[in-house]
This record gives sequence, C-alpha cells and structure tokens, in this order.
Amino acid sequence: MRLDAFDRKILAILQQDNTTPQRTIGEAVNLSAPAVQRRIKRMTEEGVIRANVAVVDPVALGQSITIFVEVEVISETAAQIEAAKREFAAAPEIQQCYYVTGEADFILVVVVPAMADYEALTRRLFFGNNNVKRFRTFVAMDRVKVGLGVPVEG
Repeated sequence: MRLDAFDRKILAILQQDNTTPQRTIGEAVNLSAPAVQRRIKRMTEEGVIRANVAVVDPVALGQSITIFVEVEVISETAAQIEAAKREFAAAPEIQQCYYVTGEADFILVVVVPAMADYEALTRRLFFGNNNVKRFRTFVAMDRVKVGLGVPVEG
C-alpha cells in the first residue's frame, strides 16, 4: 500500500493517541472528518493499522520486573522454529518475541511480578524444552523508553 503525506500525518496523530476524534485529526491535517475516516478504514483493512489498543503500565498491574532473554536453540529446522514461536507467543508473560540472527535465535521481552515467576517461566519454557540449548537473562533496571511507535516520515 502506498501512503501519502495525509496518511502519514494521520498515523503520526493516531500513534500518539488513537482516541483523537476524526474531526480533530481532520483539522490538523486539512481534511474533512469523512475523508479521515475513509483513510483510517482503508489503512486498517490493508493492515497498516494493525490494532487499536490501550498501553498499560505493567507496574500498575504488579508486573514490575522487565526481563530480556536471549534463547539459543539446538536445532533450527523449520518445524522446531515454528514450534518455539508458537510456544513463546502463547506465554502471557512474554510481551514481545523476536526471531533473530546472530548467536541467539530468539530475543524475548518478559514482564513478571517477581523473580519467582520468572523462575517458573524458565522451568516451563526453557528447562522443559529439549530444543533449548541455552538462555541468557538481562533484568531491566529502568524503563527508559518503551513504545511501538513507527517513524512516519516518508
């Protein structure tokens, strides 16, 4: 899908606050509210806008520990990689999962209320998995910048 300058301006606003009224967006980008609505609908249908969600502070829900985990697998057959992707995606503690190049095969972002919860996760996903060769854990000391915003300059 080709995005024009109007689409990019709309996306910049929605990434800051997706509850911004379409009339307000229209005023900011010099389009009518119906034109903004059509563009948002098209970008949603074509998958540019993937979701409309609330960003929740993990600490407010008692999930105060953020952990980054490098996971190295033994065998990288397509079936085993897909199985690992499914297993990691299904774990509610895993906020993000990336299949990567380099020494590690996966990088995980995990949020848990306590280290005991992370230990339980490691027993379930890593020690209980015959295809996990090793994993390394990095505990975040501070959440300096967290977000999923994508630069919209074209």
